[in-house]
Order: sequence, then structure tokens, then C-alpha cells
Amino acid sequence: MKLYIKQKVFSIGDKYDVYDEQGNLYYDVKSELFTFMAQIHVNDTRGEELYYIKRKWSFGLARYEIYKGPLVCAAIQQEFAFFRPKLSIQSEYGQFQIEGDFFDWNFAITKDGNVVGSVTKKWLAWSDTYELNIPAGSDSAFFATLVIAIDNCLHNND
Repeated sequence: MKLYIKQKVFSIGDKYDVYDEQGNLYYDVKSELFTFMAQIHVNDTRGEELYYIKRKWSFGLARYEIYKGPLVCAAIQQEFAFFRPKLSIQSEYGQFQIEGDFFDWNFAITKDGNVVGSVTKKWLAWSDTYELNIPAGSDSAFFATLVIAIDNCLHNND
């Protein structure tokens, strides 16, 4: 299954749209404007919240949590690495590793040493645009939320 995650350029706060291969809107993603730590909500096309991302206080390396309702379903921790971004994810779906290339454009999603998905950043786009490849039958909302959290972890950790 392929999904396309496109960050909106001219918006106040972080906003993303998630599309399928035919260009149909799958998920609508918006951040809260007046919060101390970043909070980003992933909604279905009816406006119902599926997941939300919350940045956690940390010194240096970024930490984010993904919530499903009031429960934490994943914790993302940026790890120290030279030249290549590396993140570890503890989730209700298991433990994942995310490793990217030097420019933060391409990522492999591994679980138990096996590649279970990939993320590719599109070139020559006005905004950050990612192609997410995951197996059919996967929780696409979770993996889309994970990509958005990764984007924030690597690019908004200031």
C-alpha cells in the first residue's frame, strides 16, 4: 500500500494531507497552535481523531509520543548517530527501528530486523512530501502518524 504525505506550506502551524495512490484524501493532520509542546492531530475524512502526536520535554535528542485516545500507543526516541538519523520506536505493534540516509530523505522501517516499510522524500516539491510504502492490511493511520512524527522529530527539534 502506498500513501503520500504532503505538508502544507502556507499555513499557520503544521498541517499535512495524506492521500492514496489515486489522490483520494485519507487523513487530515493539523497541529494545535497555542500549546507549550507540539501536539498534532491525525483525523479521518469525517474529522474524527485517530491518533495524536505529542512532543515530550527532552534535552538534545527529540522524544515524541503517539496517542490513541488517552492511551500512549508508541514512544519515539531519537538516538545518537553519526551522519545518519536513527530513531527507535516502542509501540503496541512491537519495536521498530527507523534509519535514514545522510540527507533525511529516505528511511527504512524495520521490525525485528526485517524491513516492514519504507519512506521516500519526493524531490522538487514545494513542501515536504513523503511516499510511504507499507504492507496491505497494516494500520495505515498509525504508519502515517509515525512518518509525521519522524518529520517533526528530525526537522522541528529546535
